[in-house]
Amino acid sequence: MVNMTLSVPEKLHEKMKKHTEFKWSDVARQAFEKKLIEVELMEKLLEKSRLTEKDAEIIGHKIKASMRKRFSK
Repeated sequence: MVNMTLSVPEKLHEKMKKHTEFKWSDVARQAFEKKLIEVELMEKLLEKSRLTEKDAEIIGHKIKASMRKRFSK
């Protein structure tokens, strides 16, 4: 297994020190694994997509505008 060093903000570290019941390295490892599963799934979904980056940007703007409209009521 490879060792990795992480930097966390001081305030976060203070909160983490209060919870010694957790193995923070395990928590980080699980978070890395979860994120990689999400990224790999996204890559698999996108590998056959014909959408361009510009298309995705336009769709994203439309979704955000719709959400703003819905929640500003």
